[in-house]
Formats: sequence, structure tokens, C-alpha cells
Amino acid sequence: MIAVAGFLSAYGTSNLTSLLALANPSTADSQSASFSICGDSRHINCVVDGDTFWFEGEKIRIADIDTPELSPPRCEAERTKGEEAKTRLLALLNAGTFSLSPGLRDEDKYGRKLRTVTRAGRSVGSTLVYEGLARRWDGERHGWCD
Repeated sequence: MIAVAGFLSAYGTSNLTSLLALANPSTADSQSASFSICGDSRHINCVVDGDTFWFEGEKIRIADIDTPELSPPRCEAERTKGEEAKTRLLALLNAGTFSLSPGLRDEDKYGRKLRTVTRAGRSVGSTLVYEGLARRWDGERHGWCD
């Protein structure tokens, strides 16, 4: 309990889904697919943008991050960074097996499943944040334009 309180004071409640994903180490990474970029056809295993993808026909929103918008972007800088985030998420998902962990809520207001994506206990979202392609989700959207 003290460790959880310390985590929350250091990282805030917006990272609670990452903490919950790490709290279940018994779940081995067992999910995988060959992902592509989503197009106009049927969506099975494809990437929409830097924080949304389809997996086995279900639309997933990565719960612990926010990436630049692509539909529509508000400026050229947001479009460029959003395309980079989408390409990087595609590479990360195709890099091997991963796990999907539910967060505090099962779905968002758009019907997307809210999941933390991890590989070997590390959040894929954290990788995107570290690389400057995403921000930690704090419950609000923030602009990517200067």
C-alpha cells in the first residue's frame, strides 16, 4: 500500500493504468498479430493513429497516452508528429508479443476499448512518451501546435 501511495504521489493518478498493468506480472505476453496501417477496408489488425488501433476486429485506445491528432490535425507540426507516432506504434506492435490490460474504465465515450499495452512489463505508451511522440494521458487533450 505504501508503494502504491508513493507511486501515485510521484507520478500522479494519470499513470494508474500503467501501475495496474504492472501489478499483474503473472500474465505473460501472449497477444500478437501482423499489423498494417488502417485504410478504407475492413479493420482487423491495423493502426489508426499513434494511440488507436484495431486488434482482432476490436478498436483499442491506448489508455495511458495521448498522441497528436490526424483526423484532422490542427497544424502541420501536429500532422507530422502524428504520422511519426502512428508509424512508430505500428513498429512497436509488430515487434513481438504484447499484453493488453484493462484500465479503470472498459471503454471511452467513442466505444473504443481502453487498454494499456505492455511488452515484458513495459508500457508501449511509455516508449512513445520517452521518444517524444506522445504525452501521458491526464484526462484532457492538449494542443500539439505552437
